[in-house]
Amino acid sequence: MKKRVFVIAALCLSMLMATTACQTAPSSTTSTANSAVQSTDTKKGGKTITYWAMWNETETQAKVNKDAIAKYEAATGNKVVVQWSGRDVRKTLKTALDGGQKIDIIENSPDWLYPNFGTKYLLKLDSYMEKTYDTTNGKAFKDTLMPAMTKFATTYAGDGSFYYVPNQPSISAIFYNKDIFKKAGVTSVPKTWDEFLGACEKIKAAGFAPLTVDDAYYSLLYGQYLCQMKGDKWAAQLVMDKTGKLWSDPAVLQMAKAFSELHTKGYFSKTSGSNVYPAAQQEVALGTTAMYLNGSWFPNEVAKTTGPDFNWGAMAFPNLPGATEQNTKMCMISQGYAINAKSENPDDAFELITYLMSAEAQQGLSDTAACIPTTTDATWPKQLTDVKDLFSNMSGTFTWAGGMDSDADFSAVLRTDFAKLISGSMTPEQFVSDMQTKAVR
Repeated sequence: MKKRVFVIAALCLSMLMATTACQTAPSSTTSTANSAVQSTDTKKGGKTITYWAMWNETETQAKVNKDAIAKYEAATGNKVVVQWSGRDVRKTLKTALDGGQKIDIIENSPDWLYPNFGTKYLLKLDSYMEKTYDTTNGKAFKDTLMPAMTKFATTYAGDGSFYYVPNQPSISAIFYNKDIFKKAGVTSVPKTWDEFLGACEKIKAAGFAPLTVDDAYYSLLYGQYLCQMKGDKWAAQLVMDKTGKLWSDPAVLQMAKAFSELHTKGYFSKTSGSNVYPAAQQEVALGTTAMYLNGSWFPNEVAKTTGPDFNWGAMAFPNLPGATEQNTKMCMISQGYAINAKSENPDDAFELITYLMSAEAQQGLSDTAACIPTTTDATWPKQLTDVKDLFSNMSGTFTWAGGMDSDADFSAVLRTDFAKLISGSMTPEQFVSDMQTKAVR
């Protein structure tokens, strides 16, 4: 009899514990990405999700992600372990994956993820994109993203599927100081190359350097130009051509002459051919130079120099004579989240991604890091008002710099010759001839 009473009591206690395990956790707690969390969540939980981030722990993006992780942990009872590797994650990630290290979420840009990992390492995410989650307000996850981003995310693998979730997109644009434009009498944004040259002349006459660049962005200048002339697939073939024949195309000489003319007319700042990143950024931030072709992260990178009242403008690269593409097509890149194909917790990992991509997290990135929000319900940063208009009117995208940094060794040679071109120590014809010779490898 005593044994029977003991068994019944044990069953009652078990039922009580199960009921308690279904209660809701507190809405805020401290993420284990920061410190240990004692979760009172009553979902099943108990799993550890490992996330290799591309941010350093002190960066603004890391702080926003930590807040999102804390909410995920509180809601699920899972623990998140973050490897804050910064950009050096590219040096160690593949070795770690090949070595069988347990990694669930990988963060980086698709132009690096796909060539280095491809679908062998990355989990197909199509089914997850169609589901609703606690963070999506009744929508399928993919419907919370801007349509341009879902389209962009499916272009890399070649099979129309999602292998990563896009985040923090950036587009190429000519960023400019609206106050300098006003002082120089440039009353409208130049849309053609001739109009661009006219604007440069007015800016020079007003006592400012019209345009700058440094070694980190040479490839964006000639890449954008050649993408508009022939398309990004052709540009990518050009830099990978090991015969030198493609460098004979008239588009290359036209590009070289265009940028050489900018130097000859004094439209490049005097140090453009020798600037080492981030020297050119500071020329614009300090108000001595008007324009700089860069990514939409640029205003945030110089925010400490410019302060909050800098009068930012952004415009598309001008339309070019003889081009096959219009300037409504721009270089675009994004960061993003992928799931290791060998992850033991893919469902939980994707749920974490939905927290990292929530409207709250996206607004946090917009407010604190001046990032383009990826979701439809976040407000854009003030500095990117013009970028929003460009983004909304894009007719398509190019790969970043037309893929002209694909071959690291040859790209270094190309950048060196381009620096000579825009500093006047090499003619356009010499540039083309040198590229034809050096491409043979």
